[in-house]
Amino acid sequence: MGSDGYSAVKSMYEILDTDPLLRPFRGDIELRMQNCARLRARLLGDAHESLSSCANGHMFFGFHRCEDGWVYREWAPNAVEIRLFGDFNGWDRASLPLRRRPEDGIWEVFVRGEPPHGSKVRILVRTEAEHFERIPLYAKRVVQDPLSLAFDGQIWLPEQPFAWTDAGFARDAGAPLLIYEAHVGMSGERAGIASYAEFRDFILPKVRDLGYNAIQLMAVMEHPYYGSFGYQVSNFFAVSSRFGLPEDLKSLIDTAHGMGLAVFLDLVHSHAARNETEGIARFDGTVYQFFHRGARGDHPQWDSKLFDYGNPGVLHFLLSNLKFWLEEYHFDGFRFDGVTSMLYHDHGLGVTFDNYKKYFSMNTDLDALAYLQLATELCREVKPDCTLVAEDMSGMPGMCLPITSGGVGFDYRLGMGLPDLWIRYLDKRRDEDWDVGALWYELTQRRPREKVVGYCESHDQALVGDKTIMFRLADKDMYSAMDKASQNPRIDRAVALHKMIRLITCTCAGEAYLNFMGNEFGHPEWIDFPRPGNGNSYHYARRQWNLPADGLLRYHFLEDFDRAMIRLVKENRLLGIPARLIFHHEDDKLLAYRKGRFLFFFNLHPVRDGVFWVPSPAAVRWTPVLHTSWTDFGGYRPQSCVFLSQDGENKTVAADRRSALVFEESAGD
Repeated sequence: MGSDGYSAVKSMYEILDTDPLLRPFRGDIELRMQNCARLRARLLGDAHESLSSCANGHMFFGFHRCEDGWVYREWAPNAVEIRLFGDFNGWDRASLPLRRRPEDGIWEVFVRGEPPHGSKVRILVRTEAEHFERIPLYAKRVVQDPLSLAFDGQIWLPEQPFAWTDAGFARDAGAPLLIYEAHVGMSGERAGIASYAEFRDFILPKVRDLGYNAIQLMAVMEHPYYGSFGYQVSNFFAVSSRFGLPEDLKSLIDTAHGMGLAVFLDLVHSHAARNETEGIARFDGTVYQFFHRGARGDHPQWDSKLFDYGNPGVLHFLLSNLKFWLEEYHFDGFRFDGVTSMLYHDHGLGVTFDNYKKYFSMNTDLDALAYLQLATELCREVKPDCTLVAEDMSGMPGMCLPITSGGVGFDYRLGMGLPDLWIRYLDKRRDEDWDVGALWYELTQRRPREKVVGYCESHDQALVGDKTIMFRLADKDMYSAMDKASQNPRIDRAVALHKMIRLITCTCAGEAYLNFMGNEFGHPEWIDFPRPGNGNSYHYARRQWNLPADGLLRYHFLEDFDRAMIRLVKENRLLGIPARLIFHHEDDKLLAYRKGRFLFFFNLHPVRDGVFWVPSPAAVRWTPVLHTSWTDFGGYRPQSCVFLSQDGENKTVAADRRSALVFEESAGD
């Protein structure tokens, strides 16, 4: 993106042409572009031609090998003294002082000899008013003592770099993006913490077999509290040591690439843990090194610290962090967490974004918006084919338009309203009261030219205190009636609707699709991380992969259907084809739509079967390719069953209650 006035004006007109409703906010769009250009110029000055040439903090700060020894550098402008200590020098807090460069608050020390790889370290920081211990900002590994529970940094400088084998890997940009959201630690069956190696060997083959082509990894950035799901980050350049070594994560990603799977990082730049000794809060004794002063620096709900995105030091730190994860670990993109919280001074809490004025007001944090633009620009420079997803529930206009068009630069936004939609339908309405027309509208509405990741549930709906779709549908009957021999109407309804909800969401709700691990087979239990309230148990922080493997239970029907659905949309690249409504009928709860040569027919009625006429060209024949009621998926219809009659334009579909059919169209005989 250029910083000159012409680029800003050109961008403004492109976004206004894309969405004419933005034209009254021309000045706001122009201000957006100008502020981004201002921050970019403030960060780069005249010394750099690109963001990538500037965002190299991880290559300078921290621990590095050099000729005849190793060097450690730190950024702490408010410090008057820093000393490095660890088990390599007997925890002597006095023997290794750093030297300050007076012009920029950078501290460094050179040590001769082989670096003490694996040594536990801390630094002692003195200011004019106090002294305290910290973990190096750019530490690549942070470990917790199992007895004292204290955290230490580690010097991580292996003699031999990791041997990558994924040269040339790139996700097929034309293929639909099918994301399998996963948490490494809770991906095992045992009541404990699974490792990167276990995930590589056990979960990656499952994901490949299910047909998904991307994995989104949660909780990778180091976080002191396991139960935070990785969203209270303390050490931004360290991979979570709970799951293994940095090389283990690299092996996981390298192996995934060999299977054709892209790997995205669930990135947390929206806030930081307020931990001081093991985090970055008050690292040099000041709040303002990274965060806003006063109440603006504290998130009212998350008990965390909020970055000052107008501070060049913060921009350099966060942009370097993006480049680090892309280059050091070969991630293929990011899901930016908490974007709505970043965009608004009130963090979007309790706000209904029902008119455009709420996007362009004194409530909008223009510096945070500019940081997101700089972040997407940098990612494109470092890895042009990376995929960027914004977790924004507000629907900020232009979020997924190019910066050169006046947008923010993301590829996709998460369709965060969709899980809420399904919760409302499942919890607050009888099946016979579902509004089919409203459902269609909510599933298919988009901002012009902006792509969406559709999903009916993610990790959020699986947490204790909430319910997955399957648990909302079946409740406690899941524990007693999921065997095939049981006759249970609640389970029958749950199995039927679970498949239908996934099919309609996958094919209508976005240009990409996301599923949280285990939900494809209707995992029966919530996620509850170990805490005092549950006796510090790991029982609910795991996945029961044995359930779909048990041929006597119905779970495998749901998994088999999910696999068939993913194969259908993947092989025919259906997510990139707009859904076109054929008809809907409120009394009969019918919905039919086309995507290319495929016709989707839903009978959402809880009790009414029927034969229904569907308009179609005379020269077209239909072949059923997927049916939620097939016996292979837990229904009672064999694949050989005739679902339609066709005589020229007179085509009728026999649709069972609570069922969905997919037909492929071809030229008639």
